[in-house]
Amino acid sequence: MNTVSLKQRIQEDMKSAMKAGQKVRLGVIRLMLAAIKQIEVDQRIVLDDAQATAVLDKMLKQRRDSIAQYSAAGRADLADVESAEIVIIQEYMPQALTDGEIDALVGQAVDETGASAIADMGKVMALLKPKMQGRADMGAVSALIKARLARH
Repeated sequence: MNTVSLKQRIQEDMKSAMKAGQKVRLGVIRLMLAAIKQIEVDQRIVLDDAQATAVLDKMLKQRRDSIAQYSAAGRADLADVESAEIVIIQEYMPQALTDGEIDALVGQAVDETGASAIADMGKVMALLKPKMQGRADMGAVSALIKARLARH
């Protein structure tokens, strides 16, 4: 089976963006490759697709945080740049989970861990993170878990 790794796909898209003269897209792709390469060099490893997805997920979180800060500061121009970057990065992420799927997975994890209080939140997150990494905003998932455990 000849599957292209996430990193290879990003590198191929970088070449396509260069040829097509897509400067914004090229810049974001270079940022993604640099973030992946930085970890590979620092840890002296080659990232697999799951690890590369985690890197891209972190980049998405950083951009969401930046958008919130720029919006609060009245800098819509900068928030728009971050939003455009999010759109490009999300192209390389796995299919996002729907709200219903997230809710079902959270319920299943709470039942599986026997969580009954906010103190058990770590157990639930540990179970969910591998299943949801890159497919859901973990900050929103965390809030959902807190709300569910507060009801218990």
